[in-house]
Amino acid sequence: MRAFKWTVLVVGAVIFALLMALVAAYVATTRETATTQSGLDAFYTPPSPIPAKLGTLIRSDPLAVDLPGATAYRMLYTTQRPDGTPAVSGGMMFIPDGPAPAGGRKVVAWAHGTVGQGYACAPSRSTNPLQDTTNWLDQMMQLGWVVVSTDYAGLGTPGPNLFLVAQAEVRDVVNSVRAMREFPAAKAGTDYVVWGHSQGGHSSLWSGHLAPKLAPELNLIGVAAAAPAGELDLIMGAQWNTAVGWAIGSEVVESWPVVYPALPLDGYISAEGQANSARLAKECITAAAIEGSVRTDVGQEFFVKNLTDTEWGVKAREQTPPPLPASMPVFIGQSTADAVVLPWPNAVLQEKWCKADSMIEMLWIGVVSHQATAMTIGPTVVGWIADRFAGRPPTRTCNVAPPVSPPAGTPIS
Repeated sequence: MRAFKWTVLVVGAVIFALLMALVAAYVATTRETATTQSGLDAFYTPPSPIPAKLGTLIRSDPLAVDLPGATAYRMLYTTQRPDGTPAVSGGMMFIPDGPAPAGGRKVVAWAHGTVGQGYACAPSRSTNPLQDTTNWLDQMMQLGWVVVSTDYAGLGTPGPNLFLVAQAEVRDVVNSVRAMREFPAAKAGTDYVVWGHSQGGHSSLWSGHLAPKLAPELNLIGVAAAAPAGELDLIMGAQWNTAVGWAIGSEVVESWPVVYPALPLDGYISAEGQANSARLAKECITAAAIEGSVRTDVGQEFFVKNLTDTEWGVKAREQTPPPLPASMPVFIGQSTADAVVLPWPNAVLQEKWCKADSMIEMLWIGVVSHQATAMTIGPTVVGWIADRFAGRPPTRTCNVAPPVSPPAGTPIS
């Protein structure tokens, strides 16, 4: 018995020591992150007044990344909120080292996925600026294109960040292209494609509708998306009571009432959700997902009910991109193993867009996580974009049915 007690004490001491080590490491990392971010604050602080011209490149600095044959910069530029209020966004520019062709370089506007709303989560301010650009960014540099990546206004800059609000996201995307065109070393032309992942896929699909009107001096020739957050009401209806509801729902709750102030919280968002929403939205997405999983495991829900048939669902349908016209080529890649943007809502999207005669090419892949989708399909996307820049006719894959279907009884508008 005495030996058993000693064993328990030793094991307990080891576990306690490990926990203390993890806590110490977390505190040290948090302090290091805070120090790094405070050093960047001056760069991301908007001038007063903010320049009136949309897409003004306010400032830029070299950015240390491992991207052979290219030079990277972080930037700050002017953009606009949906109500016309001036704003600034951070972002990045990736420029090949070789000479530019006559007429300027082709442009790819990259729209990143959900990262969290804290300053350290913004790609251009993070410790991993390249994030999910593996397998395609280097190829684009080799092809001589320039890539510009918006952080989105309010992410790394003074807020609010209007998460999954198309009228804000697309402004940030097109104004990032304008800003890059002001950077002499970029030698950027007017032809561009928008390419995005997850939230950024939502941005890219909406860009096909809104960007030509917002920036008529630019020539948008196609949009591409990996695991796009497309059919928002269907995704909401499927994920409201899961860990995704905690991790992503908090960002929606901190953003949508800014644009839709009449949206109710009581009776829709749990007490725990309301108490933790602002804090959780500022956590970077991995930490938010872990906390969401723990809260879900202990029986806590962020939303108290499925919001599909409520005022929130109405706004989700407003923020769902409608089918693009046949004149705007679109490429979408989706994994059948995606546990965040579930595959069947994008199967519904494919069928809707095919019925509407959209020029859609759909690539279905399997056994790939949501996080890895953009990197996995990246080389295919590069080839698709190269065809658009070369003026080759796009392919339509509506003769191939989606490999997944909605759950039985799912109401689809």
